[in-house]
Amino acid sequence: MTFYKHNSLNPFVSLLSLLWLIVFVSSSSWLTTPVIGIEEATTPNNTDTELLQQASIELAVSSSSVNNSSNVYTNIPNAESIYNSESLALPTSVGSFIILIANEAHESWQDERHKLITDKNSYYIPKNLRIPQGTTITFLNADAPWDTPHPQTVEITEADGGEVVYSTGTLEYTNSSEPRLLPVGNYTIVNTEYEATEGTISVDDHKSNGNLVVGGFYTPTALVENNKDNDGGVHPGSLDYYRTEFPNNGFRILSEYNFTFNTCDYCPGEYWPDNKTGNHTLIVFATEQPLADA
Repeated sequence: MTFYKHNSLNPFVSLLSLLWLIVFVSSSSWLTTPVIGIEEATTPNNTDTELLQQASIELAVSSSSVNNSSNVYTNIPNAESIYNSESLALPTSVGSFIILIANEAHESWQDERHKLITDKNSYYIPKNLRIPQGTTITFLNADAPWDTPHPQTVEITEADGGEVVYSTGTLEYTNSSEPRLLPVGNYTIVNTEYEATEGTISVDDHKSNGNLVVGGFYTPTALVENNKDNDGGVHPGSLDYYRTEFPNNGFRILSEYNFTFNTCDYCPGEYWPDNKTGNHTLIVFATEQPLADA
């Protein structure tokens, strides 16, 4: 589960964070016992009292740090609202956003809509993105080559006039573009290879002051009956799998939303076979790792 093709699956959990967690849990248990002991003792000595006071101060500082860390995630819209509105407005705590090019993004919206994973945020997660000034964007191609490769080339154009301000170049499956900063303004996302619906990006004049990396991801909600691709490769992906693998690699799942899209009236199960199922989950994730490590 990597966003850059040169990375391998490595755990990114900080050793210091892990040690702090162990100390925090141990300290919480330890503090409970001495308090009871002091209440039972008739004359607690000054050393015990000073140690308890110091431990209480350290615990309060640690708790404050946890709360501050958690607060940076609180203003990220949840997966359900992103799915239904096809839009996402990011707070200034976000420094980078990863735009997923969804599986089956090569299929035509006009003629082959039933082959898509969904008719909401079908080609990009999200279809409409609003970011603060200074937040970078990166495109990740997740359009799997079941029979033939589906390289993607995305251009960002000015909403007024259509001038191209950025091109991803050709992105093969699992490839990601270089992070890009855009000036304040309104833009259109155009797929130059396929008949995809356009997306939009708006950059407002609120300045990014955080380092969160945020993105969205589609996964089958449950294990699929046939988890092999046309080359025989096995894909273990399901919601439970990513609930384990995301945290193991330093990512936090912020929210989930389950949906069903079965509109292929001539397909078994009424879903396009390459999607393996009609039941998927939108995951919204975040990490405080540098983007190059994600």
